[in-house]
Amino acid sequence: MEPTPAERYARAAAGRRHPLTHEFAGLYSFGLDDFQVRACREVEDGRGVLVAAPTGSGKTVVGEFAVFAALTQGRKAFYTTPIKALSNQKYRDLVARHGAEAVGLLTGDHSVNGDAPIVVMTTEVLRNMIYAASPALVGLGYVVMDEVHYLADRSRGAVWEEVIIHLPESVNVISLSATVSNAEEFGDWLQTVRGETTIIVEEKRPVPLFQHVMVGRQILPLFAAEDLDASAGFVREGSPVNPQLLKIARDEWASSRLMRDRRTPRGKNTGVGAGRRNVGNGRRVWIPGRVEMVERLQRDNLLPAIVFIFSRAGCEAATRQLGEARVRLTSPEEMEEIRAFVAEACRDLPADDLWVLGYYDFVDALSRGIAAHHAGMLPIFKECVEKLFLRGLVKVVFATETLALGINMPARTVVLEKLDKWNGETHADITPGEYTQLTGRAGRRGLDVEGHAVVLWQPGFDPGRVAGLASTRTYPLRSSFRPSYNMAVNLVHRYGRSRSRELLECSFAQFQADRSVVGLARQLRKAEDALAGYAEAAACDRGDFLEYAALRRAIGDAEKRASRARREEGRAATINSLRLLRPGDVIHIPAGKWSGWAVVIDPGTNDDPPRPLVLTEGRQARRLAITDFSQPAHALAKLRVPKGFSGRDAGQRRELADRLVGATRALPRPAQERPKQARDLQADREIQRLREQMKAHPCHGCPDRETHARWGERYAKLEKDARVLRQRVETRTNTVARTFDRVCDVLLELGYLETETPQHRAEQRSERPADQLADQLADQLAGEPGFRVTEQGRGLMGIYSELDLLVTECLRQGIWAELSPAELAGALSVLVFESRRTDELPPAAPTAALRVTIQKMRNEWMRLAETERRHKLDFLREPDEGFVWAAHAWAGGEDLDEILTVTEMTPGDFVRAMRMLVDLLGQVADAANGEIRRRARFALSACSRGVVSSSALASQVEEAEDDTVTPTE
Repeated sequence: MEPTPAERYARAAAGRRHPLTHEFAGLYSFGLDDFQVRACREVEDGRGVLVAAPTGSGKTVVGEFAVFAALTQGRKAFYTTPIKALSNQKYRDLVARHGAEAVGLLTGDHSVNGDAPIVVMTTEVLRNMIYAASPALVGLGYVVMDEVHYLADRSRGAVWEEVIIHLPESVNVISLSATVSNAEEFGDWLQTVRGETTIIVEEKRPVPLFQHVMVGRQILPLFAAEDLDASAGFVREGSPVNPQLLKIARDEWASSRLMRDRRTPRGKNTGVGAGRRNVGNGRRVWIPGRVEMVERLQRDNLLPAIVFIFSRAGCEAATRQLGEARVRLTSPEEMEEIRAFVAEACRDLPADDLWVLGYYDFVDALSRGIAAHHAGMLPIFKECVEKLFLRGLVKVVFATETLALGINMPARTVVLEKLDKWNGETHADITPGEYTQLTGRAGRRGLDVEGHAVVLWQPGFDPGRVAGLASTRTYPLRSSFRPSYNMAVNLVHRYGRSRSRELLECSFAQFQADRSVVGLARQLRKAEDALAGYAEAAACDRGDFLEYAALRRAIGDAEKRASRARREEGRAATINSLRLLRPGDVIHIPAGKWSGWAVVIDPGTNDDPPRPLVLTEGRQARRLAITDFSQPAHALAKLRVPKGFSGRDAGQRRELADRLVGATRALPRPAQERPKQARDLQADREIQRLREQMKAHPCHGCPDRETHARWGERYAKLEKDARVLRQRVETRTNTVARTFDRVCDVLLELGYLETETPQHRAEQRSERPADQLADQLADQLAGEPGFRVTEQGRGLMGIYSELDLLVTECLRQGIWAELSPAELAGALSVLVFESRRTDELPPAAPTAALRVTIQKMRNEWMRLAETERRHKLDFLREPDEGFVWAAHAWAGGEDLDEILTVTEMTPGDFVRAMRMLVDLLGQVADAANGEIRRRARFALSACSRGVVSSSALASQVEEAEDDTVTPTE
């Protein structure tokens, strides 16, 4: 429809008032939405903005306007993102629009054209630049903080608040956030610390999103047809559920109950795609299988699709299942285009590593339009998936939730296989915010007129719960800010003590704390009332049942400790037994793929732990790991192994295996029992003592014991929660500044800070700028002693590790002084790596020097942890030895195949851990002197090889800037 003369006049007038916005809007082939125009005008008027809008709504357009404004005005703009992958993606987008000369990139992996007027960087890089007072900050006009809701992240969220607080007042901050229910609260805080800030909240998606449930081969609407909002793709809270789904759920429940009552045997369910279940009224409802789900999406023109599975193994299994079913979603021309693209993108990968990296299976699935996407994949593989999906060549991606964290991969359809995920401790239901974040990727602006979210039916499916997830609009943003040791020395160095405390009091964490005390107190009162009710319900006329319940918990805790100790002792005994093996020893492998009789060819005692090379009854020559032995290995017979025996010679293997079978025919299989050790007996006695106490307790004979026990356990859990609430209420006021004071007390005790004397101030007066002198005066007026960063504190200023204080203390005490470069890499790995599973014992440190050093580091950690406890802090996690062997082996030149085989790591996990280690090696090299600096740089170079140094971005950077790529150091 043609605009009226009045509308044309109004637009022309707006263009005159906001010429930059008018010019910028003309660069796009589509008209900007109202919220985008409003935000751009606010930025043009010199105000900061907070834009909170749904995923896929186009809020990054506002960030791109800030870039456009900076270039037009001759100022600088920094575009910050939470993750390197998003930085790389944004860099490519801005280069395509503004040219390579105008755009730079700064991440931990790459430094490209860092002096450009527009620089894309991770938020940590900008934080470090602020603390270092980098000259690059001169002339900075705009900072775009993309995905600013990341400040809720427990491990990294503090960085966002540091940047927002410490940026110069002249810088306009453009904050882009997913939809949060407390955007006004966050905006109020931004207004407080940054000055004029306009809050723009957009709740409407540009592409309508329709919610569905897949039941068998049917895709049914989630909401009732008479709900006009839901029928238009815009769900409101409390929208009624489709009655057909409710009926199916009732029928399934009735059928399940009937089957239980009749004790009818049921077939074992083997997961998604396992088959069907009986439902009442003689009907059958199928649990959708992955193959039929994809085929249905293709038939209904609902591809491309992202299928969220929440399991790395599940993503890989889904890809294999579609391959085995010969599902192909691409044309022959598309297959060729995909193969050529991947070959070019992965051309720098070592050819010898392609098999172990799963390259050929990866390419085969991609060529059929199918891919997985998860954190365990090689980064270059993930980038291939992302780019090919955006080009429309990959049609289905099976992904974990990490894909939803900022990566630009919109789809026509998003499928959720389940509504719960493993959170590291248990399977927990996804939250409404997570549901919205995941399904928000459905509906591509400019390509789709509508998006679709599909949830697969599962046993026990509750349509009402899914409708609640889809319609809830309350997911608040919570600060995770707390001062760290590194932050404290940087703040004191730049601002002094008093000013630093004032700045920290400006954090969003304190802003929320001051507002939340009333709500916390109300929660505590409710918890205390509930505790009284639980105690009454658990009351027993025979005695104190809560005391009895505590005994039961103590028994469970003691049993867990004993089990853990037995595993550790068993590992030590097994390692000792393997060290005693000699060539020709006949042993029995108790379990696993190679279980049975075997003869030792090479005991492998040069490795630590030993990795014997054996020949099995099945004529397989294999090198075993400690994980193949559930108990110590003992020589039960002896065979002569021919000199020069080769495991590659089939004839020699057959002859020796025949002799092995003959020699073991009469041998009894060893018992699968481990003799009890002294510690076992002590633990057994403790458990027995507790059991006797429990049995002697008067409540043990109560006929209602288990009923009381359920209430007792609820009481114990709520009491723990109430204790936490009480502590939070008691310590809410000035919490951040109080924590800062405790951090400074630790640093004073350890010599990283010292009290500043008048002599210090006189010495430094000529060197320090006026603002620092003003901060010194503020310290004196506040009646508090000023702090000064010592020489060793300056070393801590450049260490940004989670274990920053432990790193610096190890450097200070020369703990790493005698290590080789490979050993140094192994030692530093305990400071960056965190095992995904805690129930597996990793390969031990390979050298005596490294084992001694790690024990010294652990002792140092315990000393620092005790210091923290005295000051009521708990910052330093325990060092993790799960990556020591792999880091040492890689730095020593070991093949990737061998490392992945021994550690059972995925390529992606290995590369990510190595890149974190490379980053820390660079920090240590910068902070150290002399020989340690040289060895750290040597280790950094040794680790930066093969798949660790390969990057899909590299080729594109080389095309844009031939001579601007610098090595990571």
